[in-house]
Amino acid sequence: MPRSVRIAVDIGGTFTDLVALDSDGGIATLKVASTPAAPEAAVLDGVARLLERVGLAAGDVREVVHGTTVGSNTLLQKVGAPTGLVTTRGFRDVLEIGRLRTPGMFDLGWDKPEPLVRRRFRLEVDERIAADGSVVRALDEAQVADAGRALERAGITSVAVCFVNSYRNPAHEVAAERVLRRACPSLAVTTSVSVLPEMREYERVSTAVVNAYVLPVLASYLQRLEDGLRAIGIEAPVLVANSNGGLAAAATARAKPVFFVSSGRSAGVVGAAALGTAVGTPDLVVFDMGGTTASAALVHAGEVSRSNEYEFRAGMSTPSRFIKAGGYLMRVPTVDVAEVGSGAGSIARVDPGGLLEVGPRSAGAVPGPACYGAGGEQPTVTDANVVLGYLPTTLAGGTLPLDPARARAALETHVAGPLGLTVEAAAHGIREVVNANMARAIRAVTVERGLDPRDFTLLAFGGSGPAHACDLATALSIRRVLFPRAPGVFTATGMLAGDVERYFIRAWPGMLHDLDVPGLDRAMAELAREARAALAAEGFDDDDSVSLAFELDLRFVGQDSELGIRLPTEPGTADRAALREAFLAAYRALYQYASSDAVETVNLRLVGRGVRASKVDFAAVVPVVGDAGGASGRSRPVWFGRDRGALDTPVRDRDALVGTFDGPMVIEGADATIVVPPGAHGRVDPAGNIVVELLEGE
Repeated sequence: MPRSVRIAVDIGGTFTDLVALDSDGGIATLKVASTPAAPEAAVLDGVARLLERVGLAAGDVREVVHGTTVGSNTLLQKVGAPTGLVTTRGFRDVLEIGRLRTPGMFDLGWDKPEPLVRRRFRLEVDERIAADGSVVRALDEAQVADAGRALERAGITSVAVCFVNSYRNPAHEVAAERVLRRACPSLAVTTSVSVLPEMREYERVSTAVVNAYVLPVLASYLQRLEDGLRAIGIEAPVLVANSNGGLAAAATARAKPVFFVSSGRSAGVVGAAALGTAVGTPDLVVFDMGGTTASAALVHAGEVSRSNEYEFRAGMSTPSRFIKAGGYLMRVPTVDVAEVGSGAGSIARVDPGGLLEVGPRSAGAVPGPACYGAGGEQPTVTDANVVLGYLPTTLAGGTLPLDPARARAALETHVAGPLGLTVEAAAHGIREVVNANMARAIRAVTVERGLDPRDFTLLAFGGSGPAHACDLATALSIRRVLFPRAPGVFTATGMLAGDVERYFIRAWPGMLHDLDVPGLDRAMAELAREARAALAAEGFDDDDSVSLAFELDLRFVGQDSELGIRLPTEPGTADRAALREAFLAAYRALYQYASSDAVETVNLRLVGRGVRASKVDFAAVVPVVGDAGGASGRSRPVWFGRDRGALDTPVRDRDALVGTFDGPMVIEGADATIVVPPGAHGRVDPAGNIVVELLEGE
């Protein structure tokens, strides 16, 4: 059969990564500079160049899989659409009140994030649904139309509709959407039941508002991308990575962008789980460091740690069951990731008190670090790594030359001079600070969950992760570090390991001991029909290609948070006692104790997966060439701490490296640079991954 290709694209703050997987199993990669003002420009340029590299035409592309930071950047930079809210009379301030909590008990200087909808654009209408779903007061459709026209006159372009108890009876929200689309056709409308049909008024309104705020921006971007791909001859469908590590059609992402705010970042974790399973390493701390941020996640016993809730925060964003209210809440399925604003482009500065700070402000792709020579004058982590000898003279496969003199000048002016240090000492200090910040993210998904990081292998990827991974592992007493075959583009590769996912939910309040099993079976059957229809529309109409996973959210009576417990798919097999025992076991694993109180049911959930036949095979043997150690005859001075100073360090080519080797060593590839410290032992496994063992005390 003729060759075809799937292309995965991950847009980062500094580089856009592309991976092509052809029908023969071959992989080609490419890094190009991101174009923040028009993100699709870098994608289109990269796709054209990648096709030329693999010798295929636009018509040979079977699909384009895409992870994008457009949603998260829209929230971070507050550049979303002017947004309004239509809600039940008396409830306009739910968005402002939130959870009545602060993320830090003793932080008296904490400023609550500004709501995405100003109070004057939160309009109330007469309607009321009771907690049992009955209609207390009929919807005044004339008021809804008037509210829409008033918002339109005020310049609002997107509106969220959230009525009390609509999760039990969506009729009023459905009617309000119909009225608004008829009266104000230029408004983009999001109903809360279309994105989160479950109880909790604040969570529902916040999720709907985030969707409305991001929707026009992400929809416009995806439309420009699809138009651009068609203009270069690619008619293949575009799939977008969602926050849970799955994929969905671009049309779904345009309608429900709240599910895609963490697009891309989560795909790397799913790829990590697949890689860990392939190489027999099921317990992983997943570490990803790019140009703007670094993140950490957990894969335990081959399973990705996930959550049904995520708060977007600027700066340090760590997942926690206890610390909430620090950002914009989205109650959507998501990979549980801790993220910190510490990337290779993070800017270092000396604060007024004389302390060194690194991040969260980043030089990004424009103007970039000082060593790029593109106008950046502030010192960054990349500049520090250049000065210390960790990085080569060019990045991105030789397309981006680095200027060490500019890096030294920036460090001298802004850090070394003010602190009275040598340039090398200042660069080492920057590296130590950023490593400490990133170690906090790793502790958030291990130590704070009652898990010992020493029991895990650190899997490091991203354009900058491999240059810092061994230092982080040493700080956390992790003894093994795994570097995938192409770490600098691994997130894009991970997208090629994902399945298409759709999510369905139905409120199911009640007591577990009174669980209506026949009623539950009927609800599961209805959700299953919805899921199969949705997946069939995306090309998965074969029973063998569809996977359904049901969960029942359970909690102790009086609690506010719940745990999802897996349900059997066979009708009539849900057992109340077994569900209670499974819930108690999950509760003990998370909180180290369990109550004897009664258990109540909250929601019925379904994840429908379209299982893809063509995925990247992480277990495939990668042919390599070269002699043991990948000897290239090159070396350079590399700084390995205050005690060791600069050591003359061998430099090896990644593609020529085979067999075993000892540190110190710098391993250079087209997409990333791996730094192996003195005393470490490394090997290349049969699939082309690099495994580094760190000695005790290193």
